[in-house]
Amino acid sequence: MWVHERLRETDPGLRERRAQLKQRIAGSISSGEASRVAEELVTIPTVVHVVHRTDEENVSHEQVASQLEVLNRDFRAQNEDAKNVPEVWGGLVADAKIQFELVTEDPQGDATNGIVRTETDQESFSPDGDPVKSTESGGAAPWPTDRYLNIWVCNLAEGLLGYAQFPGGPPESDGVVIRHSAFGTVGSAAEPFNLGRTCTHEVGHYLNLFHIWGDSDDCSGSDEVSDTPSAQAPNYGKPEFPHVSCNNAPNGDMYTNYMDYSDDAAMFMFTPGQVTRMNATLAAERVALAKPV
Repeated sequence: MWVHERLRETDPGLRERRAQLKQRIAGSISSGEASRVAEELVTIPTVVHVVHRTDEENVSHEQVASQLEVLNRDFRAQNEDAKNVPEVWGGLVADAKIQFELVTEDPQGDATNGIVRTETDQESFSPDGDPVKSTESGGAAPWPTDRYLNIWVCNLAEGLLGYAQFPGGPPESDGVVIRHSAFGTVGSAAEPFNLGRTCTHEVGHYLNLFHIWGDSDDCSGSDEVSDTPSAQAPNYGKPEFPHVSCNNAPNGDMYTNYMDYSDDAAMFMFTPGQVTRMNATLAAERVALAKPV
């Protein structure tokens, strides 16, 4: 979120664009447009930029494919571990009708496997200023961000697992960045972030989902979704049910939600409200990405 706050301070038009988007999303939901988007399975064309200095950072095609498999299971509610959602929330496990596919043509129409590899001399990349997204700073430039979900995989600085840009931000920095050791389920992926859920979480942000505690530590925050219980703060590790905060007894925090900070092995679900918000975002802002199958 501090990346988002930095953008709000450095991009003078971002606050207004976000305010307008909020209105469009509300209109998309109230008009039923978001529900119509959800009636069809849509495919988001995806390109993965692997920016590497070491062999470990140069993640394999298999590792990239494993991450796409996780995204497609999680966003379609086909993940087997959804059975671990506490019974009180079992009926809220929702299929977003969104899938992700590595592209087979680059912007010039040439054949590609959807993976772009860039060797760098940078030991790590800070999120400050998005250096991984620029060739001038040792990274890789995005493909047109109105047509592709750009995912960068690299060695992130400061122990950060990943970050994403919310809709409405600058086109030249739009996309998702994931630490190589929190990407996919094989290769350099390391416990407890070796089940691909960091990318699921960050793509949730990319599709305009907030953290379920609303990024406030006094119970005043909101994720603008009605079916996720209020929570005081993020959950870490593998919480035990129920974890109560913000007067949300008896069921407590929805720590099993992808938009919390629980370990990969403890998060399993999006809710119908979150799905509606993502589909409204596809209808109102990321229109070119929502390609019906």
